[in-house]
Amino acid sequence: MKQILIVGAGSVGGFFGGHLAKNNPDVSFLLRPKTLAAVQQNGLTIRSAGGTFTVRPPAASDARQLPKPDLIILGVKAYDLDEVMAQIEPVLTEKTVILTLQNGVDTEDRLIARLKRDCVVGGVAYIYSKIAEPGVIEHYKKGVVTIGELMGYESERLLRIRDLFTSAGLSCQLSKDVRRSKWEKMCWNCVFNPFTVLINDCVAKALDHPEMLRVIREIVGEVAAVSAAMKVQLPSDMPERVVKASQEIRDIHTSMYDDWKAGRPTEIGYLNGYIVEKGREFGIPTPVNEALTAMIKTMTEKEKTGSGVVKIDGAVLQPVSFDRTAIRRLPDEHHVADVSTVMPSMKGRAIRVKGLLDVPALGIDANHVTFHSFRLITPGLGDLCANVKAVGRIEVTSGPGRDTRQTTCPPASQ
Repeated sequence: MKQILIVGAGSVGGFFGGHLAKNNPDVSFLLRPKTLAAVQQNGLTIRSAGGTFTVRPPAASDARQLPKPDLIILGVKAYDLDEVMAQIEPVLTEKTVILTLQNGVDTEDRLIARLKRDCVVGGVAYIYSKIAEPGVIEHYKKGVVTIGELMGYESERLLRIRDLFTSAGLSCQLSKDVRRSKWEKMCWNCVFNPFTVLINDCVAKALDHPEMLRVIREIVGEVAAVSAAMKVQLPSDMPERVVKASQEIRDIHTSMYDDWKAGRPTEIGYLNGYIVEKGREFGIPTPVNEALTAMIKTMTEKEKTGSGVVKIDGAVLQPVSFDRTAIRRLPDEHHVADVSTVMPSMKGRAIRVKGLLDVPALGIDANHVTFHSFRLITPGLGDLCANVKAVGRIEVTSGPGRDTRQTTCPPASQ
């Protein structure tokens, strides 16, 4: 395995790839444009308590510009897998091996289903590191990988991968049951990744409350039930193992916490969300994981914008947004099933403005409303003001608002 391609230079790919590239000129990186620009200008820097170093490996945003890899190490998020596969498929050969270092338990199966061949080695990364800025990784704790063949045997390619890591000064352990290793980490991830987001604090805050221990047992019990249904049996004391393994990393946050704080997507759908999905498939109740999934999605997913969304802001206690589903759920009296009953020249359904404005708490002295619309359809009649389409924003103000209509439009009738 001469040519090695690291996909991603985040907290996992950046740390392990940086160490592999330190004394190996045959290690290259496939990077997003922003990270690529930073690495090309300043190199890839790894900062650790034990020292700091910078490497300047070959890198590109197009895998075809790099040497054809014998080994590909995936250091990207689980939700980026399909995009990444489309990028690396042009450089895959019959001999290319792919090592996975993603959270979750389905990456390997997704790869095999897509590639239709035995080219995947499973891996688990145990590390606490962060992206300080593009091209700069701060490493705080651990830095170990466990790898294994999915069928459990000790292959020649497995030993070669281990030797690559160990020769770079990295700890690499072999697992005879890497699927179980991944499920064991899944138990920890399903507990503390969402916990640290919900409590907005580190692992210790959750560990130090006795009430949380029962919740941890419930979460891990649901994960273990699903894993058993998928033919991976976990130890009966798995909840206790999760708590014990957390004692030496009490002060850390998690990758989900860091992603949330940085405004990046989270992997909740591939952790607790995956447990919920498989639980439904196998008829296994997963209420705690379902609650965690719902809460994390609610907290971390960005506010909807664009077509079909109306935002009310300005002189309101709290801005609110409505998508089509939210509008449909407004009380019946605010819906106009046939708008021609109000405006004979128009067709379709409508919603009364009052129904929208009843939702936010308006400012005490709010007395004007401005409609920010993509298009003004026609001058209004009487007290209807203007008839508008594709409203994107309703601005509540105190005192006269700004007239945003086209100056060529005739004024509304008084």
